[in-house]
Amino acid sequence: MKTTRLPSGTAVPALGLGTWRMGEDRRRRADEVAALRLGLDLGMTLIDTAEMYGSGGAEEVVREAIAGRRKEIFLVSKVMPQNASRAGTVAACEASLRRLGVETIDLYLLHWRGRFAFADTVEAFERLRADGKIGGWGVSNFDAGDMDELASLAAGNRVQANQVLYNLNARGIEYDLLPRQQRDGVPLMAYSPVGQGELAEDNRLAAIAARHGATAAQIALAWTMRHGHVIAIPKATAPEHVRQNRAAADLRLTEADFAELDAIFPPPRSKTPLEMI
Repeated sequence: MKTTRLPSGTAVPALGLGTWRMGEDRRRRADEVAALRLGLDLGMTLIDTAEMYGSGGAEEVVREAIAGRRKEIFLVSKVMPQNASRAGTVAACEASLRRLGVETIDLYLLHWRGRFAFADTVEAFERLRADGKIGGWGVSNFDAGDMDELASLAAGNRVQANQVLYNLNARGIEYDLLPRQQRDGVPLMAYSPVGQGELAEDNRLAAIAARHGATAAQIALAWTMRHGHVIAIPKATAPEHVRQNRAAADLRLTEADFAELDAIFPPPRSKTPLEMI
């Protein structure tokens, strides 16, 4: 498994496990836990979750999946913006720790910006880090201007990652945000790297997929991980889907593939609003 290095120096898998929409239906819990465990067995040892997912249910699914394996895993969770005051961030983190059954969250993110000042949230993050409750902190759904504002804070340079929507159909960040993060050495975490399933059904990817003996979804996922600055976190609950995602990390697309993909999904030529789901 190839890795991406955080500003702290920690190397994490470039392909992890997403948990959005997990924990919403207890009838699916066994399948969700099994999928996460399979992903861990295959080397996808970064798990991304959030207090918002399933109203905490996804974190409980993760707790079951990682039981007895905590030392293998790089664990990411998020605080919702309405909880991101100084005191609220600490309380939210402690609640996530209880649901996850762990003492430390390796990377704790602000899910998106809200009414509380960045300075308040960052102060709480730094307190949590000093207390050993988180290993580091980052943000999610931050555009280039948000990152500039964050950088103006005294501790703003301690941000470890920014998680945003990024896939072949959502390339706007390539105009300014992605180059900025590459310059500053702050990795980008790509959620929905295959969209919400639409890229897996996109016939325009068929010819490229055929050349590699792969699926359209694998081509889309491999494209997202084409350089060392992006961590992709697709979600899968079917064993075959988990295995296909893992295999995508080993695909090596060619310059001809990239040119063809650029023709089908043109890169941005101007600033566009940050896309979110």
